[in-house]
Amino acid sequence: MRCFIALVLFIGALGCSDTHAPALGAGDAAGTDAGRATEEWSIATPSELGLSAEPLLSLHEDILQGRYGWIDSLLIIREGRIAFEQYYEHDYRAIYGEEARTPGPLVVNSPGGPYNYFNAFWHPYFKDTQLHSMQSVTKSIVSAAIGIAISRGDFPDLDTPVLSFFDVDKTANVDEKKQAMTLRHLLTMSEGLRWNENVPYIDPTNTFTIMARSLDWVQFTLDQPMAAAPGTRFNYNSGASLILGQIFLQATGIDIEAYTARHLFQPLGITDYEWKRTPFGLADTQEGLFLSTRDLAKIAYLYLQKGRWNQKTIIAESWVNDSLHPSFELNDELRTGYGFKWWSQRYQYQDKSYVAYLGKGFGGQRPIILPDFDMVIVVTGWNILPDKPFLHAEEAIERVVSSVIE
Repeated sequence: MRCFIALVLFIGALGCSDTHAPALGAGDAAGTDAGRATEEWSIATPSELGLSAEPLLSLHEDILQGRYGWIDSLLIIREGRIAFEQYYEHDYRAIYGEEARTPGPLVVNSPGGPYNYFNAFWHPYFKDTQLHSMQSVTKSIVSAAIGIAISRGDFPDLDTPVLSFFDVDKTANVDEKKQAMTLRHLLTMSEGLRWNENVPYIDPTNTFTIMARSLDWVQFTLDQPMAAAPGTRFNYNSGASLILGQIFLQATGIDIEAYTARHLFQPLGITDYEWKRTPFGLADTQEGLFLSTRDLAKIAYLYLQKGRWNQKTIIAESWVNDSLHPSFELNDELRTGYGFKWWSQRYQYQDKSYVAYLGKGFGGQRPIILPDFDMVIVVTGWNILPDKPFLHAEEAIERVVSSVIE
């Protein structure tokens, strides 16, 4: 088990060398600006941050016992300081070894390539580093980069037609609906293309798995026939984010990886990351990013602070608000919504209703923002087979918020 905190709260017989020992903060006099974020997180005990340790230890123990499958990390930040941080080691070469050698929808193009999701050289950690696959949380970060580019005048208005960036004569199934598709529709996954990503990714009928076997993922997506008028309904479509990545390159003349590194990562002190490429060489804007758990927490905390970091605006507050506010209320049992590549989810605490905001990544990546409790929760995992144990965001929220001391 990796343990990144040198000071550990002693509860019973706990310590970082113990496989059952959570990395609970033990107080850090080096915190600045009343605990607001700096390049490195400061540390506190749960009690210093108004949290009870027992519910967090209980959640940690359930993770160890396998209740939630393969969880790789759990990080809880409140008031700008780490209250809880734990990393869990798993032998993914053994866990998914057979699947990694077996051709199928999640072994894309080559068993040894970066789109074999069972290959432990690539997933969930990038080449045995501490950089974890973000999967579709990449989309949320791409949304942040687009917001920055718009505020800097580097990216066009969201009501710009998508086809204005492409050769219509080389695009299939062009009709009035496709001509009406705008950048806003791509951001909110309401572009109207015929797409079925609502079945497990191991299902060969999933449109994403079909797309992944093509050379040009952007053209594959853009060529799909229209199933609805743009803006009329939400339909999850990873290919829409790939189209945005291509448009970003054409509109700015800068690869989105380079732009994100300069205007988002650098101000946050994020220096270590990786970004996969599509077979066509484009930065994979729908799932290609790898970050550490702490750096993912910086992204979530930036949104918690309405786009500000160390008293400096990184993302316009208006973009943060528009991104988190649901463009579509999905009216499902979880009461979720979808904004600009960010999800919203209602939850209850002591008979009151609150709203959380989060990214969702295949396998269990969950940066969760709880504005009402000045809190960020980050969970990473690699539960990529259907019908297996899983730590859903609603349960993570419920268990962590239960630790709040009134």
